[in-house]
Amino acid sequence: MAGMSEVQSVSLTSDMWTSMNMDAFLAITCHFIDADFKLSTVLFGVTKFPQTHTAEHIKEAKNVLLEEWGLKDKVHCLITDNASNMILCAKLLKMRHVPCFAHTLNLVVKKALEVTPEIQDIRTRTRRIVAFFKSSTNAKERLSVTQGQLGIPTLKLVQEVETRWNSTFQKLERMYEQRLAVGAALGSLTMDIPALSTTELQTVSECLEILGPFNHANVELSEEKRVSSSKVIPILRMLQHKVASKCSNMGNTTALLLGQNLLHQMKAKCSVENVSVLAMATVLDPGFKTLAFGNQTNAQEAVKRITAECLKYIQRSSATTQSVPPEERPGTSMAGQDTDNLWELLDSRIGATRNVQSAVADATVEVQRYLSDPYLPRGEGPLAYWATRRTVYPNLFQLCMIYLHMPATSVPCERVFSKAGEIKKEDV
Repeated sequence: MAGMSEVQSVSLTSDMWTSMNMDAFLAITCHFIDADFKLSTVLFGVTKFPQTHTAEHIKEAKNVLLEEWGLKDKVHCLITDNASNMILCAKLLKMRHVPCFAHTLNLVVKKALEVTPEIQDIRTRTRRIVAFFKSSTNAKERLSVTQGQLGIPTLKLVQEVETRWNSTFQKLERMYEQRLAVGAALGSLTMDIPALSTTELQTVSECLEILGPFNHANVELSEEKRVSSSKVIPILRMLQHKVASKCSNMGNTTALLLGQNLLHQMKAKCSVENVSVLAMATVLDPGFKTLAFGNQTNAQEAVKRITAECLKYIQRSSATTQSVPPEERPGTSMAGQDTDNLWELLDSRIGATRNVQSAVADATVEVQRYLSDPYLPRGEGPLAYWATRRTVYPNLFQLCMIYLHMPATSVPCERVFSKAGEIKKEDV
């Protein structure tokens, strides 16, 4: 792709998929900030994967794709799910691994649902209801007619996929929306499948209220055209706040237990403020900076890391543009012309110390000036901000070009396989 050679840093997402014919595939997508300061995504490739799914085999397949594009040395990080073979693969490739946050949230909600008994019972019953309407032509037609009679949108019921919690949310949401039509249709059919009771429907409604913010977070973090790496920390904090707030006013005992389980699972599984690349991305987003952190010690640690990175850029620039000979001091004019200068070692150390102190001061001033700038309104993109401040904060600008292209999830790869699944279905 034209222009890729000019990109200084990229992030990769990777995933594997098995078709209905049991053919396995590996895909890699590449993410970077282009010359117009927009997020760009390129599909590196999809390759058939007949080998066993070991970390070594995955590494070899990825290396082939990376060599074709010539960008291996520019990879900032690799985002995948938390599978042990993917984590080990990143280690073998000597790449920084970042867990897909959508996958982490999936684990949080799935576990919370599993340890909430009544909602598990409702899930089991609604699975049976949905399966009945999907398997019976007569039942499907009766539901459609009933929806029309009640003036309700003619929508199909949704069956959940065991591995994806958001499908559970979508199933319960659709079931609640269609509760009148489903109840009436079931009542008119001679089948021993009772509809959900009024009490159960109320439980579904309040559990949906608790789960709604997680669905919102999942959608927002999976966007490809907006910066998402900087949102992981603030979104987790807002989820914790939102759930705790809803629990404080929740009357339904099942929904309250679900909320408490969600809070517990987030605390156990989501230590995102300790992931350095996410913490630095958050600070580099002018809409969040240090305010988004729940623990200010973590925020200040991220600021220190950013200051240290700025210092490296300043020193690198200084090394290529500055070459200052030791200053001649009074009474040493003869020695100054002599190659055997008595003061050479001390003068060079003093000069080096002076340069380091100046560079540290410059890096600190640049970071602190940025942090004292007004916060960017949340709806405005951070890349547009940095595009207009590349000369004001030149070293921070270089860092934003590295840390803000990283997607928060591996959903871009999953979308590739989702489309592939649709194509396969068309071919069948």
